[in-house]
Amino acid sequence: WDLPASKTLKEGFITCFFINSFVLSLGADVLPEYKLQTPRIQKWTILHYSPFKAVWDWVILLLVIYTAIFTPYSATFLLSDQEEAAMQTCGYSCSPLNVVDLIVDIMFIVDIIINFRTTYVNSNDEVVSQSTRIAVHYFKGWFLIDMVAAIPFDLLIYRSGEETTTLIGLLKTARLLRLVRVARKLDRYSEYGAAVLFLLMCTFALIAHWLACIWYAIGNVERATSAGIGWLHTLGEQLGRPYNDSISGSGPSIRDKYVTALYFTFSSLTSVGFGNVSPNTNSEKIFSICVMLIGALMYASIFGNVSAIIQRLYSGTARYHAQMMRVREFIRFHQIPNPLRQRLEEYFQHAWSYTNGIDMNAVSMTCWD
Repeated sequence: WDLPASKTLKEGFITCFFINSFVLSLGADVLPEYKLQTPRIQKWTILHYSPFKAVWDWVILLLVIYTAIFTPYSATFLLSDQEEAAMQTCGYSCSPLNVVDLIVDIMFIVDIIINFRTTYVNSNDEVVSQSTRIAVHYFKGWFLIDMVAAIPFDLLIYRSGEETTTLIGLLKTARLLRLVRVARKLDRYSEYGAAVLFLLMCTFALIAHWLACIWYAIGNVERATSAGIGWLHTLGEQLGRPYNDSISGSGPSIRDKYVTALYFTFSSLTSVGFGNVSPNTNSEKIFSICVMLIGALMYASIFGNVSAIIQRLYSGTARYHAQMMRVREFIRFHQIPNPLRQRLEEYFQHAWSYTNGIDMNAVSMTCWD
């Protein structure tokens, strides 16, 4: 390698080595065959790997995240008889949250239209651009879930005025069906340890948020049936704002109720449970048992993935020590004298620092083949 004439050969080998390593690390599907060909698409058809579709998918992802957070919160904490009366007096647009929900529904409907015009890859790795085949494929796949999630139930019920506020909250949770599609798309990041850990923590926080909304809904129902022993009654007495049925709007504020409910679900999921927020009625105790079971399953999932990620991070160190142990066993078996033994170990450490355990001969054969 030190000869000037071999400099070009060395650079070519290094370039080929890095290209092969990059391709091999990403897998066989790093460059699908349909991306190497000139696509033949019809008019008003969108390629599923086009930049516009990628940006649009990110916009829909953000809207789905907004839906996953605010829909349960709005259905349990914000929908009430007072809000229904206000809607009757000032109209549907009196609440900014209702306007945002309407915009989200419109975006989901537009997404359905875009999906009817977006290509897909069939089982033969061919891009399908015919409108009829795209429509049939979409009808057999995600159309039903997307359609149910895009229906503005609260607007339709408000227009008719025949359903109750509780039904509005239950139907609004149908938007969460779009999370199924998001979960399928996030599988592509499963090979990245940090991304998996971040997604698991976000999932843990999101489930705690959903359970907090359910915990408040149970407490709100129990407040009307129990004899003042529910967790909401206890919270009102602790804060000095007890409930009074004769006074509208009495009791703790929405912020106090949500923070307390979220505190309870996090402490239950993490098996801490300080006891300052405790279930009192049978319904609250049954729900607490379910939360503990969910917390145990999530603990096993998160810590199992964390141990796998740590093991993956230290896999190179483990291979280094295993190879070094083989070198020392070779030296001990052949009774190599001490000066030569030290040179062998230094050579192995030097070679490992440059190659990181990669078989250069195998890579070079792959490159030149």
